[in-house]
Amino acid sequence: MRVTRGAVRKVPAVTAMVAAVVLGPGLSAVAEPAPRGIAPEADVSHHGRVSLQDERLWIQLRTGNRGPSPLADATVRLRFSAPLATWQRLPEGCLRSDSRTVLCGTGPLRVAGEARRTALGLRLASRPAEVVVRVDTVWNGGASDRNRRNDTHEVLALSTGDAYAF
Repeated sequence: MRVTRGAVRKVPAVTAMVAAVVLGPGLSAVAEPAPRGIAPEADVSHHGRVSLQDERLWIQLRTGNRGPSPLADATVRLRFSAPLATWQRLPEGCLRSDSRTVLCGTGPLRVAGEARRTALGLRLASRPAEVVVRVDTVWNGGASDRNRRNDTHEVLALSTGDAYAF
């Protein structure tokens, strides 16, 4: 093709989206290139246990990624049917969104890698007989997730001290 002065040569744009995740010293995982306009895909899953005794609520949470793309980070939302006590000490990476909601970042999630663990010991504003805990992914780095059944849970915990799994 001959290009003359003032003429513009149109070249098809080649774009690829690649997400790199730092996993540790000397390790990294790279997502497969995705066509322009298509988000990477990842299957975030949350599983764990909830127990309630008096005004104390304990949550053990495991967050994993079944792929196919790794994630640099995800945010899990924990919502409660009863308000939390005003002052709480939350684990690193967690913050209160309002009186009944806590958000926690997971950090990098490798495909089929070890699940990220988050442990919370929360005080409630009162001593309810039961609390409903809702767990879901509020952000996953812009990846699409076709299986929302394994990252959206609702658990009823009775004030018996028993652990309820999800």
